[in-house]
Amino acid sequence: MAETTGAVRFHETGGPEVLHWETVPIAPPGPGEVCVQHRAIGLNFHDTYVRSGLYPVPSLPAIPGLEAAGIVEAVGEGVGEVKAGDRVAYATPRLGAYAERRLLPAAELVPIPDKISDAEAAALMIKGMTAQYLLRRSHRVEAGETILVHAAAGGVGLILCQWAKHLGARVIGTVGSAEKAALATRHGCDHPVLYREEDFAGRVREITKGEGVAVVYDSVGKDSFSGSLDCLKPLGTMVSFGQASGRVPPVEILDLMNKGSLFLTRPTLFTYTAKREDLLAMAEEVFAAVQAGLFEIEICQTYPLREAAKAHVAIAARQTMGASVLTP
Repeated sequence: MAETTGAVRFHETGGPEVLHWETVPIAPPGPGEVCVQHRAIGLNFHDTYVRSGLYPVPSLPAIPGLEAAGIVEAVGEGVGEVKAGDRVAYATPRLGAYAERRLLPAAELVPIPDKISDAEAAALMIKGMTAQYLLRRSHRVEAGETILVHAAAGGVGLILCQWAKHLGARVIGTVGSAEKAALATRHGCDHPVLYREEDFAGRVREITKGEGVAVVYDSVGKDSFSGSLDCLKPLGTMVSFGQASGRVPPVEILDLMNKGSLFLTRPTLFTYTAKREDLLAMAEEVFAAVQAGLFEIEICQTYPLREAAKAHVAIAARQTMGASVLTP
């Protein structure tokens, strides 16, 4: 295998301009490790948090990125999960996906079904498995429920709308433009709400005739958190799983009582995938759902890996729709 690899690194935190294409050394895989040659890399808001310093990195320089798909190039001693030539994908808490190739523990890799492309797999690992735990574990959506999905035209949002619709839910989704409203509607959103033009909490109460929703899935954070609590019915669940608009301010716990004995959770995917058996089961369910037509992964933007800074500008400005991937 190669002794070096191309990668996007940053030596200091800051704006997209701190991202640079560099050649870095790569060692042969050690015991239990695998070298994966990337074919497609997932782009996530998390990557911008890491680059900006909102999420601290263990050391600098650092390579962003948590998910990708590719081919096993070499395996280390004791690896039995995969072999050279296998198509694999991963979502890991370990930074380093913005590279042509990287080393990973074999236990973090999942096989890609033949009918799933590399780009689809790269876009599905975090977004698809996030949708899986949100809909089936953080709050188990049941037929007849009304739910609210923020950023409904985003990568996770589009999957949530489609999958929830298949489960029999009525879906309200916030979006930032008429174009995004049309996209969300095509993917199962019954009531798109343009949050820049409407008070989304008031609109939700209007749609539900004052009842409120069973659950809010909120990846926006600071700008939507308070209003989201006002959208919930008594005993409803607030799932705050992202902070695209900034960190949620401190919460007054009595507000949960006063607004109807609400439940609040701040989950992360990697708690749900910490055990290999859970990782494999979740990935298998996501891939099976795509192949069965329960939802499709909408890849609306593709960027060369060397133009990662351009991709960061677009996603931070909320100019993207659906999923985005980087190609080495």
